[in-house]
Amino acid sequence: MSKKHIIVDPITRIEGHLRIEAVIDENNVITDAFASSTMFRGIETILKGRDPRDAGLLAMRICGVCTGTHYQRSIEAVEHAFGITIPKNARIVRNLLQGSLYVHDHVVHFYHLHALDWVDIKSALKADPVKTAEEALKWSDNPWGVGVGELKTIKERLEKYVKQGRLGLFANAYWGNKNYKLSPEQNLIAVAHYLQALDMQREASKMMAIFGGKMPHPQSIVVGGVTCVQDIKNPARIAEFKSLLNKFRSFIKRAYLPDVLMAGTVYSDEALDGTGSGLKSFMSYGDFKLDDTGFYNASQLFPSGVVLNGDLSKLYPLDQSKISEDVSHSWYEGDTNLHPFEGETKPHYTGLEKKDDGYAYLKTDEKYSWIKSPLYDDNRVEVGPLARIVIGLAAKDERITKYATRFLEKLGEKLGLNKPAPVDVIFSTVGRTAARAIETELMADVMMDWIDELAENVASGDLRTWTEFDFDEVSKDAKGYGMAEAPRGSLGHWVVIKDGKIENYQAVVPSTWNGAPRDYKGRMGAYESALIGIKVADPEQPLEILRTIHSFDPCIACAVHIVDTKGKELGQFKVSTSCSI
Repeated sequence: MSKKHIIVDPITRIEGHLRIEAVIDENNVITDAFASSTMFRGIETILKGRDPRDAGLLAMRICGVCTGTHYQRSIEAVEHAFGITIPKNARIVRNLLQGSLYVHDHVVHFYHLHALDWVDIKSALKADPVKTAEEALKWSDNPWGVGVGELKTIKERLEKYVKQGRLGLFANAYWGNKNYKLSPEQNLIAVAHYLQALDMQREASKMMAIFGGKMPHPQSIVVGGVTCVQDIKNPARIAEFKSLLNKFRSFIKRAYLPDVLMAGTVYSDEALDGTGSGLKSFMSYGDFKLDDTGFYNASQLFPSGVVLNGDLSKLYPLDQSKISEDVSHSWYEGDTNLHPFEGETKPHYTGLEKKDDGYAYLKTDEKYSWIKSPLYDDNRVEVGPLARIVIGLAAKDERITKYATRFLEKLGEKLGLNKPAPVDVIFSTVGRTAARAIETELMADVMMDWIDELAENVASGDLRTWTEFDFDEVSKDAKGYGMAEAPRGSLGHWVVIKDGKIENYQAVVPSTWNGAPRDYKGRMGAYESALIGIKVADPEQPLEILRTIHSFDPCIACAVHIVDTKGKELGQFKVSTSCSI
C-alpha cells in the first residue's frame, strides 16, 4: 500500500503557529493525522508571585484576538476564590462585552479566516453582476450590499488586482482546486461580503470599546465588577451601542447567515456524509449569566454539560473536578493527568526528527506539541460553537433549539427535502461552520434584550457597578476558577492564592481542548480526529485539510521557541519571569 506524508506548516489565516502532518493512502484518503503547536506560551509561569487582582491584565495577553474573554475569565477566577458576587449592572456589561466579542469574532472568522476554503476568488471574475444579484435573492429576501452597481464595482476592483498581480491577501491560495464547488456568481456574492465585512467588523470593535474602554485589551473589568460607570449612566452611550448593534445585526441576517446557508447547500454532500465530524463528543462550560442568584448558580444563555459519541439523548452534567491535563505527547515535564489546580508548566522540548528527504518531521511516537492534552472524565472532547449548539439541543434549551431548527428548516428547503435537514448534518465540517453562524444570530438578537435591560436598570436608580471586599481578609489562602465560553470554546482559568500572591495559575483554552496531540492512551485530539477519512483531491493543494482545521477557528498563542521547516534551531530565548518592585 502506497502512502504519502503531507505537511502543512504553518496553517495560515489563523493566529499563531500550527503544524498539521497527515498520512494519505493510495486513494488520497487521510488515514492518520497529527496536530502540533510549534510555539510555547508560558504566561501561566509569569503570573506566579503576583497580586491576583492584576492577573487579568496579564492573562489577557495570552491571546491577541479574544483578549477580553481571557481578561474576564481571570477576573472571575479571582472573584470565585474570594467569594465575590458582582452587581447586576456589572453582570450585564460583561455580557455585552463578551457578546460583542462573539459577533465580531465569528464574522471575522467566517469571512477573513475561513471563507476562502469554500470560495474561489478567481472564479468570481467570470461572474455576471446581473445574474449575481439574482442569485443573491435566492438566499435572502433582502440581501446585503449586492446590487448590480455594487457588484460591478467589486468585480472591477478584483480584476484590477489580478491584472496588476496585486492579489495581496488573496494571493498564494489554491484557486482552481476541483474541490471548490460554488458557481462564479455565488463566489462573487461571497467576495463582496468579504470586502464589506472588513468595514463591518469595525462596528463591533466600537461596541466593545464603549463599555470596555478600548479594543483589543479592554480595561473596564476589575475584581468585584466594572469601572465604566459614566458610560452606563449616559443614555447617549447606550443608544450608540444599540445603533451599532442594530447595524451589525442586519449584516449578520442579510449577509452572513445567507452566505453560510448557500455554502451549506452547495457543499451539502459533505455535511450529509459527515466529512470532518471528528470525535462527536462535546463539552460546554456554559456562559452568559441571566440572573444574579450566585456565581455558578445563575441560569445561563448557553447551558453547561457533556455529550458523548453524538448521542443527543444523554446530557451529562459538568463537574470541573473531572478536568485534567495530560502531557504524554506534549513538550513538558511532569506527571500526567493533573487537575489545573495542581497543573505544571515546565517546558521540555525534544525537537523534530530529521529525515533523508531534507525535512523534519514530528516525533509522533514521543512528544510533538506545545499543547497539552486536556481530558474530561478521561474523555477526549470537542469545544466551540458546535459544542454549544449540541449541548443546547441535548438540554432541550428552547432558544438554541429554535435557532438551530430554523436553520435546518431552511437547509432542508434548499435541498428539496420538504422537511428540515437531519440534525446529524451538524456533525461535519459544514455543520461546525453553520453552528457558528447560528450562534451569531442568536447572540446578536439576545444582546438587544441585554442593552435594554441595562438601560432599564440604570433608569430605576441602580448605579452599582462594584462589590466592595477586604483583600487582606479574603486573599490569605484561597483558590478559584473562572469557567465560561470564549468564541472558540470552553475557557477556564484556575488560580491558587497564598498570602495574597498567586502560588499557581493554569489556563486551559479552547484550542488546547481541540488542538491537542494524542493522550496517554494514544487517543486523538479533535483536530486530528476530524481529518481522518477525508479525501484530498490534490495532495499538492490540501484544501480539504485547511477547510476542516479552519472550521474550528484555531488560535495558537505564540512565544519563545522557534524552529524552521527543516528542524534547524534558529534561536533560544530565556525569559525571566521574576518581578522586582
